[in-house]
Amino acid sequence: MMIGMQYVITLPGDYDMDIIRKRVAENGNKTDGFPGLKYKCYLIREKGIGGFEQAYAPLYLWSQEEGMNHFLFGGYYDQIIRSFGWQHVNIGIPLFTDFNDQFMNSRYVIEITGSISPELSLSKVPERIRLMADEEKGITGQVCIYNPDKWRYSLFSFLKDRPQITKDSRVYQILHISKGLDD
Repeated sequence: MMIGMQYVITLPGDYDMDIIRKRVAENGNKTDGFPGLKYKCYLIREKGIGGFEQAYAPLYLWSQEEGMNHFLFGGYYDQIIRSFGWQHVNIGIPLFTDFNDQFMNSRYVIEITGSISPELSLSKVPERIRLMADEEKGITGQVCIYNPDKWRYSLFSFLKDRPQITKDSRVYQILHISKGLDD
């Protein structure tokens, strides 16, 4: 079963984002070929460029839980703890994924979050979320990750060109995409 994972590290408004860019440039390839990983997208959001805050927010898609467990408990995640402190790691299940042959050339991500409301049938929920995703042009990939414990979802749409920012979405820049061994 595939697993989605993300931690969002909110940084001070005056934080020099070139520190994160340098960190990813020097270390991003360390997760290339990581066992159990499908993709890791090194995402940043900058104040004034796609948001009101600065953030480093890596997004992972794991092909298997063993890879995620090895990353978290095998010493790899320790560098995040040492650099940024203890982080809450959001975990969810992909509702759908779709990556085309241009996905690895993606440079931006739009994230739309929402709630799944109580209904007598959830059968139409995936279709409604997909319709939101289909509104964006030039998509190179999509993943919708949901958490049934909280009944929340995040829809990530990947693009090569900078999208328009809307009040209902967050825009991230992609600094690097790692592809795991299992893809």
